[in-house]
Amino acid sequence: MEHNTTYGDFQSDQFQQYLNDYENSVKDTSFWLGEAKRLDWETFPTKSLEGGYDNVDFKWFSDGKLNISANCLDRHLAEKGDQTAIIWAKDEEGEYEHITYKELHAKVCQAANALKEIGVQKGDRVCLYLPMVPELAVSMLACARIGAIHSIVFAGFSAKALQDRINDCEAKVVITSDIGLRGGKQIPLKEITNEALKGVQSITHCIVLNKGNANVAKNEYDVDWTELVEKQSTDCPAEAFDAETPLFILYTSGSTGKPKGLMHTSGGYLTYAAYTHKTVFNYQDGDTYFCAADIGWVTGHSYIVYGPLANGATTVMFESTPVYPNPDRYWKIVDDLSVNIFYTAPTALRALAQKGDQWLEGTKRDSLKVLGTVGEPINPEIWTWYYHKVGKEKAPIVDTWWQTETGGILLSPIPNITPLKPGSATRPLYGIQPVIVDAQSGEEKTGNDIEGALCMKQSWPGQARTIYGDHDRFKEVYFSQYKGMYFTGDGALRDQDGHYWITGRMDDVINVSGHRLGTAEIESAIMESELVGEVAVVGCHHDIKGTGIFAYIIPQNEGDDLEAVKASALEHVVKEIGKIARPDAIQFCTGLPKTRSGKVMRRILRKIAAHEYKELGDTSTLADPSVVEGLIEGHKNLK
Repeated sequence: MEHNTTYGDFQSDQFQQYLNDYENSVKDTSFWLGEAKRLDWETFPTKSLEGGYDNVDFKWFSDGKLNISANCLDRHLAEKGDQTAIIWAKDEEGEYEHITYKELHAKVCQAANALKEIGVQKGDRVCLYLPMVPELAVSMLACARIGAIHSIVFAGFSAKALQDRINDCEAKVVITSDIGLRGGKQIPLKEITNEALKGVQSITHCIVLNKGNANVAKNEYDVDWTELVEKQSTDCPAEAFDAETPLFILYTSGSTGKPKGLMHTSGGYLTYAAYTHKTVFNYQDGDTYFCAADIGWVTGHSYIVYGPLANGATTVMFESTPVYPNPDRYWKIVDDLSVNIFYTAPTALRALAQKGDQWLEGTKRDSLKVLGTVGEPINPEIWTWYYHKVGKEKAPIVDTWWQTETGGILLSPIPNITPLKPGSATRPLYGIQPVIVDAQSGEEKTGNDIEGALCMKQSWPGQARTIYGDHDRFKEVYFSQYKGMYFTGDGALRDQDGHYWITGRMDDVINVSGHRLGTAEIESAIMESELVGEVAVVGCHHDIKGTGIFAYIIPQNEGDDLEAVKASALEHVVKEIGKIARPDAIQFCTGLPKTRSGKVMRRILRKIAAHEYKELGDTSTLADPSVVEGLIEGHKNLK
């Protein structure tokens, strides 16, 4: 793949200043004490990083004390009490609810008092299984206010997935809703919760938010949100806690075994969320910020709730889907709310681009000043569409790379400073020390034009501290491969200009006849074909090569001549990369197995390609598990 298209100037004064400031930021971890001043502390820390990766026992700001909820709410009341904190974009088009900082503060205090009334104390785990409604943000901040640990489970997960997560963290309380709305459809959340709780011993109360389904079955531990919460006082003093006090547990799927409950702590996480939200999105007071993710994933934690509210921003919560009722839904919200900053996943952008530019034509989008992407590497052609068509060449794209484990963005352009390359996450943020490591020798590679395993040399404040209840697994998964480094699990290359490109998970790097090929690179080449709507590439067994290349392709249009699509895809791969990257097998399909955050679950695709249909592992995190059945059937019929 060519990496030559650049938007911006590597010799500009702004970029040279970034390089200088970056070098200074990584010389001493006391840099982070300066960033901690973004927050209000009852006791400001004197210590930055303690410990490290050798023993996998690290702390940030350990002698500091603060309250997360107060930093997101109370400190803004004097100057921003009447400013909108959250705009709730409801499932139905054109329906919005504006909640001021003063109103949000009152709601959070009531919810915190309600939790205390039913016996929730500091350190107790509270499971939140809610749709994208304001009460989800209220519940998070209420837990943080009293020192309880929230564990949010995405409201599209099954009863078994919910049960497993509640049991793993031994949650005391679950908060749910009778139903959820999404794309005009009702999701029976309370019914799912009832099923999940049949196999749970730790729950003492189930708080139920009523959105309109009065016939939902009740249990002895149920309590109505309105009856419990709305009678409470709107005053709940915020107690300061140690910076290393756990804030939340968030589960992410492992390639094998049960999901991993990543635990994040308070002071370091919020410092990092506030710092990255301000820096990456060039947030300025008065901006309207729209992250079109779900709070059930880490993107929503850091960049819908905690980061924006810590910075006193107006943040949009979106209940629906990008194509309901039509594929112009995002762009209408941008116009309706004069959105300045928009952040979404490449998978959503690909879906919208596939629907055609006519859905852009009825909107202006003139308010946009920054566009962002998250969740997976973005194909250069979709990046280009996003930049030229959506942003009209006026809004730089921040292609962000990070993980549930990192708590916040690590690699990203800084708007109007970093030169942009379509498909590249570009550079590390201040204080972040990425390295490229030789996967075989474990030695760090130096210089540019190199490729290998992406690792981090030193901790940062937003990093997860452990896997809840299993620190040995935490050590094994992230710190056992390369001594003294955090292994991200991703491969990356650093190009001739020092920009980083994510090549995919290391198990998604295919070794074909001794040549290591990144799946993302092959996918981007195939996507150059106008006949291809979406693609995912995995490795498969090959008698001669050892590993072959298997491509799952969704044609751009229904009814297209599949032989013509295949010929076009192969032609572009040979043109962009070479014959060595030509897929050995192509399966046409109508959908790919994706998590709600937009990541394609390639381990399932690898299993199907290997005919291992009964060994797919945990599929509970898929947005639409039924896609798997179609893929299996299609593979069985593949010639």
